[in-house]
Amino acid sequence: MPLRNRVTPLSELIADPARGLVYGNRGCLHDGRGDVRRLFATRRWIACRLRFKGWHRSPLMQPGKFTELFFLDEATALAAGHRPCALCRREDYRRFLALVGATGADEIDERLHRERLDGRARRLHEARLGELPDGSFVLHKAEPWLVVGGALLRWTPAGYRDRLVLTGSRVQAITPPALVELLRAGWESAVPLLHPTARELDHPE
Repeated sequence: MPLRNRVTPLSELIADPARGLVYGNRGCLHDGRGDVRRLFATRRWIACRLRFKGWHRSPLMQPGKFTELFFLDEATALAAGHRPCALCRREDYRRFLALVGATGADEIDERLHRERLDGRARRLHEARLGELPDGSFVLHKAEPWLVVGGALLRWTPAGYRDRLVLTGSRVQAITPPALVELLRAGWESAVPLLHPTARELDHPE
């Protein structure tokens, strides 16, 4: 049975067999039996490489250890409110701080915490669709959709499905504003920004 450690663009934790391309954590979220009991345990929500220096943890969700989380791609991690890890993605982290105008982890983590949550509910942000950069997420008909190539792609745990062009201009953005600005700056990093299915839908043969 899949573990409940897959993260959606809305920050929700779901169980799904697909692991995705990006790894991360937000503290210990599970109990001694491996059941998830909380959405987060710290304001430090990070996104990591799947592999780093041969480190490997098995089994996952060990008692008292941080909960290993998996994201479809970095666009999903950014939408959920996670930022680059300062350890396994040191260069990404330094460039990230410079681009978002923060002096360190505590400052940006506090900013992101305010942008991603309203209490414990997910915070959305009014935006103009035409002004959102590729890699941003919006909420459409209660589902997360990726902005890419002037269209929207529907997110699923295993990849992107369906392509839609909206006629309206106002949308509810899921990706926190600080991370929208990061994408607008042309963000590139050590982990995949988009799952391959996004490019397949954006450039159909």
